[in-house]
Amino acid sequence: MADSRTPAARPLARRDTALILFALAMGGFAIGTSEFVPMGLMPDLARGLAVDEPQIGHAISAYALGVVVGAPLLAILGARLRRRPLLLALMGFYALGNAATALAPGYHALLAVRFVAGLPHGAYFGVAALVAASISRPDQRGAAVGRVMLGLAIALLIGNPFATWLGHTFHWRWAFALVAGIALLTVVLVARFLPPDPDEPRQDPIRELRDFNRSQVWLALAIGAIGFSGMFCVFSYLAPTLVHVTGVAESWIPLGLVAFGVGGVIGSLAGGWLFDRLQFRAAAVVLVWSALVLLAFPFAAQSPWLVLPAVVAVGTMGALAPILQTQLMDVAGGAQTLAAASNHSAFNAANALGPWLGGMAITAGLGWTSTGYVGAATAVAGLLVYVWARRDARRLRLASCTG
Repeated sequence: MADSRTPAARPLARRDTALILFALAMGGFAIGTSEFVPMGLMPDLARGLAVDEPQIGHAISAYALGVVVGAPLLAILGARLRRRPLLLALMGFYALGNAATALAPGYHALLAVRFVAGLPHGAYFGVAALVAASISRPDQRGAAVGRVMLGLAIALLIGNPFATWLGHTFHWRWAFALVAGIALLTVVLVARFLPPDPDEPRQDPIRELRDFNRSQVWLALAIGAIGFSGMFCVFSYLAPTLVHVTGVAESWIPLGLVAFGVGGVIGSLAGGWLFDRLQFRAAAVVLVWSALVLLAFPFAAQSPWLVLPAVVAVGTMGALAPILQTQLMDVAGGAQTLAAASNHSAFNAANALGPWLGGMAITAGLGWTSTGYVGAATAVAGLLVYVWARRDARRLRLASCTG
């Protein structure tokens, strides 16, 4: 498998590169819509399947578990495949998983198919990021990865609200049928715009596993799992915070989600731009910014005038995703696919850790806005891991020089 740090074997015109990145981002749009739409359709799913809403929360967890399991598993199983057919297979698999969700006859079937639907999530993003970097100039790799991640952010801004409306207006099953259709469209676009690369070398799964066991890989993943959890800590409890702290009507909740999506779009673009200029130091910049934003959130949440700009700022924490994705490509050696895919396992670990820590603080009586302080603490913890990673990188450089 070609190293993501080298240009494509055959230079592509700017228009061709843009079309490939658009096709890859379309897959991110499908994934983002599917991942978050159950949150907006929770009452509809509960009524339709004759269960309570916390049980639907288990279906959301089942999807996240599928991401955590599927990212490394499918990356290893697909290591010998070329990237183009692997992308087509992963997105075709995703289309089937969401079509099965739309047809799920009952609650337990829903749990099973949501787990299955989550399996290709991380591997798709990992391989798509590798392709994006490989077709771009070395000084534009971060921006290219950020454009792929942009599909996920736009899903929060447009895809999720539209799919939620569709499910409310007609039936929740239509929302997942829509995702299946977008995934199939992605298959068509990738097949049409991404040319085969006959010079792409194959990768050995054993080498992937061996090179994955590097301290720099694990530290980058730890930064994502810990430092990114603060964003999910605040976002998961955004709706009750708006109602009970800001004191606005429930009709403001969609505005909060849109504000978060706007921040996600800004973050996706800014993260790639920062990495191209600062390399791994960009992670420290975003983590410091995250701590400041999260510390300010409890105060901004008191005001209807300040809360939405604060939510936009929280959404910009998504800049960490393309930064860590690109950093993993640089430190993973022969474990390019496995490391890139595992980045999304780390982010789903953050998605579990943040709400859990925030829920503990709220249950302890610290209030809804305590999520901001808890999130700031995790951002600082992520910054400490970053410092550890920098020192470890210096140690490795010295060892290589003396050896």
